[in-house]
Amino acid sequence: MGFDWTFFWSRLTDPGDLYLIALGRTVVMAVLAMALGLVIGVVVGFGRLSRFLVVRAVCGFYIWLIRGIPVLVLLVFFFSGLAAAGFFRFSDVVVFGFTLSASFQAAVIGLAIHEGAYMAEIVRNGIQAVQRGQIEAAKSLGMGTFQLTRRIILPQATRVIVPPLGNDFNHLLKTTSLASVIGVQEIFQLTESMSATTFKTFELLIVLSITYLLLTTIWNVIQGMIETRLRRHERDDGPSGFIEKALFYLRPRVDAALERR
Repeated sequence: MGFDWTFFWSRLTDPGDLYLIALGRTVVMAVLAMALGLVIGVVVGFGRLSRFLVVRAVCGFYIWLIRGIPVLVLLVFFFSGLAAAGFFRFSDVVVFGFTLSASFQAAVIGLAIHEGAYMAEIVRNGIQAVQRGQIEAAKSLGMGTFQLTRRIILPQATRVIVPPLGNDFNHLLKTTSLASVIGVQEIFQLTESMSATTFKTFELLIVLSITYLLLTTIWNVIQGMIETRLRRHERDDGPSGFIEKALFYLRPRVDAALERR
C-alpha cells in the first residue's frame, strides 16, 4: 500500500478532539514538570554552593544518582516500583474540576525529579557566573543573604540560566512521549492507538512529528523573546546601517593613511 495522502491531510488539518486533548495534556505535563524541576534545581543548585559539607554532599549525591538513571526507568519506578514495594501508590485526584490520573501524576513527578538534577547544575553555573566582587560589595553595604540573592545574584544569574533552561524545556517537550509507557494518554500513545486501528502508521507518525516540531518551534520563538528582553540593557550604540558601519570601520584606516602622507 502506498502513502495515503487523503488520510494524511485529513489528520493534519483536522486532528480531532481526542488528539487536541492529548496535545493539551502533553503541554501541561511538560510545563508542570519543568516548573517543579526548576524549583528543585534552584534549591539543589544553591545547596551545591553551601558552606556546609553535608548539604553539598547530599545535593551532589542527588545529581549523581538522578543523572545516571534513564528517564524511562524513573517513570516506571515512581508509577509501578513504589506501588509494588508497598511504599506509595498514586490515585486519581480532581483539581479545579479536572481529573489528574495516577499515571499523569507519576509522570510529572518523575520528569520533574529528572529535570531538577540538570537544572541544579544550570543554576549553579549561573550563580557562579556572578562576579565575586559584586557579591562582596553588596555584603559591605549590609545586604543580608535573602536581599543579596534577590537583588544581586538572581537578576544576573538569570541571563546565564535562561538559554540552557530553554533548551532543556525543548528537550522535555519531546521526552514526555516516554510517559506513554506508564499509560499517560498523550499524543504519542494516542497515535499508537490510532495506528493500531487504522493501519496508517507512517502517515500518523508524520503528523505526530509535525506536531512536536510545531511545539518546539513555538517554544523557540518564546525563548528568543525572553532572551531578547533579558538582554535589552546590552544596547548596541554603534552604527546600525550598512554604510554607517562601513564608514565606522574604515575611518581608522583612512586617518592612518592621511597621517603617513
